[in-house]
Amino acid sequence: MKRQTLDPESIAALVAYRMQRAKETLLEADTLIKGQFYNAAVNRLYYACYYAVIALLSKNGISAQTHQGVKQMFSMNFIVTGKLDKKYASFYSRLFNDRISGDYDDFLQYDEEMIQKIRPLSEEFILAIEAIL
Repeated sequence: MKRQTLDPESIAALVAYRMQRAKETLLEADTLIKGQFYNAAVNRLYYACYYAVIALLSKNGISAQTHQGVKQMFSMNFIVTGKLDKKYASFYSRLFNDRISGDYDDFLQYDEEMIQKIRPLSEEFILAIEAIL
């Protein structure tokens, strides 16, 4: 685990930027959903949540080098400690795997039913992170 050496103002600006990116990326997903581009929407939903998680990690001086590392640091520092509900770790892990499958697996097509389940959970996830920032 590598600690950041940014000053408090820079950290605050970075956190605000990443949360803005999280919310914008959620809107990008909505556009893709309307166009029925469900695999691409899953990608954007994952990244919306990812940006929120890295905002949270940054605010707390925690960095990670990979997406897997981000997932681990999130779980260790915010789920195991009880700062966030365990359901968010399960959701984020599932979304992480769905994004990889949607991007790389052949013949995999997500559908509207699946998206209608994970879109509101993605927004809830981001809002839960925003609440503890």
